[in-house]
Amino acid sequence: MTVLLREQFKKEIVPAFCKERGYKNVMQMPRIEKVVLNIGVDAVTDSDTLNHLAGEMGQIAGQRPVITKARRSVSNFKLREGMSIGAKVTLRGDRMYAFLEKLINVALPRIRDFRGVPVKSFDGSGNYTLGIKDQTIFPEINPDKVKRIQGMDITVVTTAKTDDEARELLRKIGMPFATAAAEQ
Repeated sequence: MTVLLREQFKKEIVPAFCKERGYKNVMQMPRIEKVVLNIGVDAVTDSDTLNHLAGEMGQIAGQRPVITKARRSVSNFKLREGMSIGAKVTLRGDRMYAFLEKLINVALPRIRDFRGVPVKSFDGSGNYTLGIKDQTIFPEINPDKVKRIQGMDITVVTTAKTDDEARELLRKIGMPFATAAAEQ
């Protein structure tokens, strides 16, 4: 498992960011706390499809996902309490940095007509959520064995207090944000 991004973060990004922002202590520096991958499916989808998608998510993340269940029943969606409705994985430490490196350097450039990720996907607390429409952009997934094309949400949780701090942090680690002209 490569930890190139983690080493670059410690040796280059932290000192440059602290100097640029005027932090007197490196502990003031915002950090990436965790990365959460989430996949949701229709309530009426059979469990075999959900297990297959969860297996693919496990290949992508390098960690086994947790199957999420419905907390309450919603009759309009034919959803009953306790039904399996998705899967999620929380990555921390070396796996988190390895996944971010793979996402930034390998997966995102494989998206057709890719012009950068949206800048407006911050939540106001310094966390960034990115939606991906197709799981086959990851090199671990064999497109011939995919039963169903399924998107996923990737949330990068940071300790930044503002969106500007988090945006600058993600830009320094290499997140390819779209320019204003490309977003329109």
